[in-house]
Amino acid sequence: MMGPSHALSGAAAWLAGSWALDQFANVSQTPLEVAVGTAICAGGALLPDLDLSGKVTRNQGGATVARTFGVASLFVAEVVEKFSLGVYTATKLSRDPRRDNGHRTFTHTLPFCALIGWGTTALADRYGYWAVIGIVFFMGGLALRGLFDDWAERAGWVIVTLCSALIAWFTAANLPSDRGYPLLGLAVGVGCFVHILGDMITKNGVPIMWPIPVKRRMWMMVGIPNSMAVKVGGKVEVVILRTAFTVIALLSIAGLFVPSLLERFNLDVWASR
Repeated sequence: MMGPSHALSGAAAWLAGSWALDQFANVSQTPLEVAVGTAICAGGALLPDLDLSGKVTRNQGGATVARTFGVASLFVAEVVEKFSLGVYTATKLSRDPRRDNGHRTFTHTLPFCALIGWGTTALADRYGYWAVIGIVFFMGGLALRGLFDDWAERAGWVIVTLCSALIAWFTAANLPSDRGYPLLGLAVGVGCFVHILGDMITKNGVPIMWPIPVKRRMWMMVGIPNSMAVKVGGKVEVVILRTAFTVIALLSIAGLFVPSLLERFNLDVWASR
Protein backbone atom coordinates (compact mmCIF):
# COMPACT_ATOMS: atom_id res chain seq x y z
CA MET A 1 0.00 0.00 0.00
CA MET A 2 1.02 3.61 -0.54
CA GLY A 3 2.02 5.93 2.29
CA PRO A 4 -1.25 7.89 2.50
CA SER A 5 -3.27 4.66 2.74
CA HIS A 6 -1.01 3.34 5.49
CA ALA A 7 -1.27 6.58 7.48
CA LEU A 8 -5.04 6.75 7.09
CA SER A 9 -5.41 3.13 8.17
CA GLY A 10 -3.33 3.86 11.29
CA ALA A 11 -5.46 6.87 12.18
CA ALA A 12 -8.68 4.90 11.64
CA ALA A 13 -7.41 2.00 13.74
CA TRP A 14 -6.50 4.24 16.67
CA LEU A 15 -9.76 6.17 16.59
CA ALA A 16 -11.80 2.97 16.36
CA GLY A 17 -9.78 1.42 19.18
CA SER A 18 -10.20 4.52 21.33
CA TRP A 19 -13.96 4.38 20.80
CA ALA A 20 -14.02 0.67 21.71
CA LEU A 21 -11.99 1.26 24.88
CA ASP A 22 -14.28 4.11 25.86
CA GLN A 23 -17.44 2.04 25.27
CA PHE A 24 -16.45 -1.34 26.62
CA ALA A 25 -13.54 -0.78 29.02
CA ASN A 26 -14.42 2.68 30.36
CA VAL A 27 -11.00 4.01 29.31
CA SER A 28 -11.57 7.65 28.47
CA GLN A 29 -9.14 10.09 26.89
CA THR A 30 -9.15 13.84 26.55
CA PRO A 31 -9.52 15.27 23.03
CA LEU A 32 -5.80 16.16 23.08
CA GLU A 33 -4.85 12.61 24.03
CA VAL A 34 -7.02 11.20 21.26
CA ALA A 35 -5.48 13.62 18.75
CA VAL A 36 -1.93 12.83 19.86
CA GLY A 37 -2.57 9.09 19.83
CA THR A 38 -4.13 9.29 16.37
CA ALA A 39 -1.18 11.24 14.99
CA ILE A 40 1.30 8.83 16.58
CA CYS A 41 -0.52 5.78 15.20
CA ALA A 42 -0.79 7.34 11.74
CA GLY A 43 2.93 8.07 11.83
CA GLY A 44 3.68 4.60 13.18
CA ALA A 45 1.81 3.13 10.22
CA LEU A 46 4.55 4.59 8.00
CA LEU A 47 7.55 3.51 10.07
CA PRO A 48 8.08 0.04 8.54
CA ASP A 49 8.77 1.62 5.16
CA LEU A 50 11.89 3.28 6.53
CA ASP A 51 13.56 0.24 4.98
CA LEU A 52 12.90 1.72 1.52
CA SER A 53 15.65 4.29 1.04
CA GLY A 54 16.31 6.74 -1.76
CA LYS A 55 19.21 8.92 -2.88
CA VAL A 56 20.42 10.83 0.15
CA THR A 57 22.79 13.23 -1.60
CA ARG A 58 20.11 14.20 -4.14
CA ASN A 59 17.20 14.29 -1.69
CA GLN A 60 15.24 12.01 -4.03
CA GLY A 61 13.35 8.73 -4.02
CA GLY A 62 12.57 6.50 -1.09
CA ALA A 63 9.24 5.76 0.55
CA THR A 64 6.87 8.48 1.74
CA VAL A 65 8.23 8.23 5.27
CA ALA A 66 11.82 8.57 4.06
CA ARG A 67 11.11 11.98 2.49
CA THR A 68 9.45 13.51 5.55
CA PHE A 69 12.42 15.49 6.88
CA GLY A 70 14.45 15.76 3.69
CA VAL A 71 18.04 14.54 3.68
CA ALA A 72 17.94 13.73 7.40
CA SER A 73 15.11 11.19 7.11
CA LEU A 74 16.55 9.82 3.83
CA PHE A 75 19.79 9.15 5.69
CA VAL A 76 17.90 7.39 8.49
CA ALA A 77 16.09 5.31 5.88
CA GLU A 78 19.41 4.36 4.30
CA VAL A 79 20.71 3.18 7.68
CA VAL A 80 17.51 1.25 8.43
CA GLU A 81 17.54 -0.37 4.99
CA LYS A 82 21.14 -1.54 5.40
CA PHE A 83 20.43 -2.78 8.94
CA SER A 84 17.35 -4.69 7.76
CA LEU A 85 19.36 -6.24 4.94
CA GLY A 86 22.01 -7.23 7.46
CA VAL A 87 19.42 -8.94 9.66
CA TYR A 88 18.05 -10.74 6.62
CA THR A 89 21.47 -11.91 5.47
CA ALA A 90 22.52 -13.03 8.95
CA THR A 91 19.38 -15.07 9.60
CA LYS A 92 18.34 -16.39 6.17
CA LEU A 93 18.23 -20.13 5.57
CA SER A 94 19.14 -22.19 2.54
CA ARG A 95 15.88 -21.63 0.67
CA ASP A 96 15.73 -17.88 1.29
CA PRO A 97 16.77 -16.00 -1.86
CA ARG A 98 19.73 -13.65 -1.94
CA ARG A 99 18.73 -10.00 -1.66
CA ASP A 100 20.46 -6.72 -2.40
CA ASN A 101 18.04 -4.51 -0.42
CA GLY A 102 16.25 -4.74 2.90
CA HIS A 103 12.74 -3.64 1.92
CA ARG A 104 9.95 -5.72 3.47
CA THR A 105 12.30 -7.59 5.75
CA PHE A 106 13.01 -6.85 9.43
CA THR A 107 10.82 -3.74 9.80
CA HIS A 108 7.88 -5.71 8.44
CA THR A 109 7.90 -8.29 11.25
CA LEU A 110 6.00 -8.64 14.52
CA PRO A 111 9.21 -8.44 16.61
CA PHE A 112 9.88 -5.03 15.09
CA CYS A 113 6.36 -3.86 16.03
CA ALA A 114 6.89 -5.04 19.60
CA LEU A 115 10.42 -3.62 19.81
CA ILE A 116 9.55 -0.17 18.49
CA GLY A 117 6.45 0.00 20.71
CA TRP A 118 8.39 -1.06 23.80
CA GLY A 119 11.21 1.34 22.95
CA THR A 120 8.82 4.26 22.63
CA THR A 121 7.20 3.45 25.98
CA ALA A 122 10.59 3.02 27.66
CA LEU A 123 11.80 6.34 26.25
CA ALA A 124 8.71 8.17 27.48
CA ASP A 125 8.91 6.51 30.91
CA ARG A 126 12.62 7.20 31.28
CA TYR A 127 12.70 10.82 30.14
CA GLY A 128 9.06 11.82 30.61
CA TYR A 129 7.62 15.05 29.29
CA TRP A 130 10.43 16.08 26.96
CA ALA A 131 10.72 12.63 25.43
CA VAL A 132 7.00 12.77 24.70
CA ILE A 133 7.46 16.10 22.93
CA GLY A 134 10.27 14.67 20.80
CA ILE A 135 8.19 11.63 19.91
CA VAL A 136 5.24 13.85 19.00
CA PHE A 137 7.49 16.00 16.80
CA PHE A 138 8.89 13.04 14.86
CA MET A 139 5.72 10.99 14.58
CA GLY A 140 3.61 14.06 13.90
CA GLY A 141 5.83 14.83 10.94
CA LEU A 142 5.34 11.33 9.58
CA ALA A 143 1.57 11.67 10.05
CA LEU A 144 1.51 14.95 8.15
CA ARG A 145 3.58 13.45 5.35
CA GLY A 146 1.25 10.48 5.06
CA LEU A 147 -2.19 11.99 5.65
CA PHE A 148 -1.56 15.09 3.56
CA ASP A 149 0.80 13.67 0.97
CA ASP A 150 -0.04 16.01 -1.93
CA TRP A 151 0.22 19.10 0.26
CA ALA A 152 3.47 17.89 1.84
CA GLU A 153 4.96 17.16 -1.58
CA ARG A 154 4.21 20.71 -2.73
CA ALA A 155 5.17 22.39 0.54
CA GLY A 156 8.48 20.56 0.95
CA TRP A 157 10.20 19.06 3.94
CA VAL A 158 11.04 22.42 5.56
CA ILE A 159 7.38 23.36 5.91
CA VAL A 160 6.52 19.86 7.12
CA THR A 161 9.27 20.13 9.75
CA LEU A 162 8.01 23.54 10.90
CA CYS A 163 4.44 22.20 11.16
CA SER A 164 5.75 19.24 13.16
CA ALA A 165 7.47 21.67 15.51
CA LEU A 166 4.19 23.60 15.85
CA ILE A 167 2.33 20.40 16.74
CA ALA A 168 5.00 19.57 19.32
CA TRP A 169 4.83 23.09 20.76
CA PHE A 170 1.03 22.93 21.06
CA THR A 171 1.28 19.56 22.77
CA ALA A 172 3.94 20.91 25.13
CA ALA A 173 1.73 23.86 26.01
CA ASN A 174 -1.28 21.69 26.84
CA LEU A 175 0.11 18.37 28.05
CA PRO A 176 0.64 18.15 31.84
CA SER A 177 4.36 18.61 32.46
CA ASP A 178 4.53 16.11 35.33
CA ARG A 179 4.00 12.98 33.25
CA GLY A 180 4.24 11.41 29.84
CA TYR A 181 1.48 9.96 27.73
CA PRO A 182 1.33 6.23 28.60
CA LEU A 183 -0.28 5.04 25.35
CA LEU A 184 2.42 6.37 23.02
CA GLY A 185 4.23 3.06 22.70
CA LEU A 186 0.98 1.22 22.07
CA ALA A 187 0.07 3.75 19.36
CA VAL A 188 3.40 3.26 17.58
CA GLY A 189 3.18 -0.53 17.82
CA VAL A 190 -0.41 -0.62 16.59
CA GLY A 191 0.50 1.64 13.68
CA CYS A 192 3.34 -0.67 12.63
CA PHE A 193 1.08 -3.71 12.93
CA VAL A 194 -1.62 -2.07 10.80
CA HIS A 195 1.05 -1.35 8.19
CA ILE A 196 1.96 -5.03 8.07
CA LEU A 197 -1.68 -6.02 7.66
CA GLY A 198 -1.99 -3.54 4.81
CA ASP A 199 1.04 -4.96 3.01
CA MET A 200 -0.29 -8.49 3.46
CA ILE A 201 -3.15 -7.78 1.07
CA THR A 202 -0.81 -6.50 -1.64
CA LYS A 203 1.48 -8.47 -3.91
CA ASN A 204 4.43 -10.36 -2.35
CA GLY A 205 3.21 -10.21 1.27
CA VAL A 206 5.37 -9.78 4.38
CA PRO A 207 7.55 -12.08 6.55
CA ILE A 208 5.06 -12.06 9.41
CA MET A 209 6.24 -15.49 10.67
CA TRP A 210 9.86 -14.34 11.26
CA PRO A 211 11.83 -15.59 13.19
CA ILE A 212 9.95 -18.91 12.99
CA PRO A 213 11.35 -21.01 10.12
CA VAL A 214 8.83 -22.39 7.63
CA LYS A 215 9.83 -25.03 5.05
CA ARG A 216 13.52 -24.24 5.50
CA ARG A 217 12.85 -20.56 4.97
CA MET A 218 13.25 -17.95 7.69
CA TRP A 219 11.78 -15.19 5.54
CA MET A 220 8.63 -16.77 4.16
CA MET A 221 6.46 -14.05 2.63
CA VAL A 222 2.87 -14.41 3.81
CA GLY A 223 -0.13 -12.77 2.19
CA ILE A 224 -3.19 -13.36 0.08
CA PRO A 225 -2.74 -14.93 -3.39
CA ASN A 226 -1.34 -12.50 -5.94
CA SER A 227 -4.43 -13.03 -8.11
CA MET A 228 -6.52 -11.50 -5.31
CA ALA A 229 -3.98 -8.93 -4.12
CA VAL A 230 -4.78 -5.24 -4.03
CA LYS A 231 -2.83 -3.31 -6.65
CA VAL A 232 -0.64 -0.66 -5.05
CA GLY A 233 -2.02 2.72 -6.10
CA GLY A 234 -4.99 1.09 -7.85
CA LYS A 235 -8.68 1.98 -7.56
CA VAL A 236 -9.36 -0.56 -4.81
CA GLU A 237 -6.71 1.00 -2.59
CA VAL A 238 -7.21 4.65 -3.45
CA VAL A 239 -11.01 4.72 -3.71
CA ILE A 240 -12.47 1.81 -1.74
CA LEU A 241 -9.97 1.31 1.08
CA ARG A 242 -9.26 4.99 1.72
CA THR A 243 -12.99 5.73 1.73
CA ALA A 244 -13.56 2.90 4.22
CA PHE A 245 -10.75 4.15 6.48
CA THR A 246 -12.16 7.69 6.35
CA VAL A 247 -15.68 6.53 7.22
CA ILE A 248 -14.36 4.46 10.14
CA ALA A 249 -12.37 7.44 11.42
CA LEU A 250 -15.31 9.86 11.18
CA LEU A 251 -17.75 7.46 12.82
CA SER A 252 -15.28 6.82 15.63
CA ILE A 253 -14.81 10.56 16.21
CA ALA A 254 -18.57 10.97 16.32
CA GLY A 255 -18.90 8.08 18.77
CA LEU A 256 -16.19 9.51 21.01
CA PHE A 257 -17.33 13.13 21.23
CA VAL A 258 -20.91 13.59 20.03
CA PRO A 259 -22.55 12.03 23.15
CA SER A 260 -20.68 14.35 25.52
CA LEU A 261 -21.44 17.35 23.32
CA LEU A 262 -25.13 16.48 23.28
CA GLU A 263 -25.12 15.99 27.04
CA ARG A 264 -23.48 19.37 27.54
CA PHE A 265 -25.95 20.96 25.15
CA ASN A 266 -28.91 19.47 27.04
CA LEU A 267 -27.50 20.68 30.37
CA ASP A 268 -27.11 24.19 28.97
CA VAL A 269 -30.69 24.09 27.69
CA TRP A 270 -32.00 23.03 31.09
CA ALA A 271 -29.88 25.63 32.86
CA SER A 272 -31.24 28.39 30.67
CA ARG A 273 -34.88 27.57 31.51
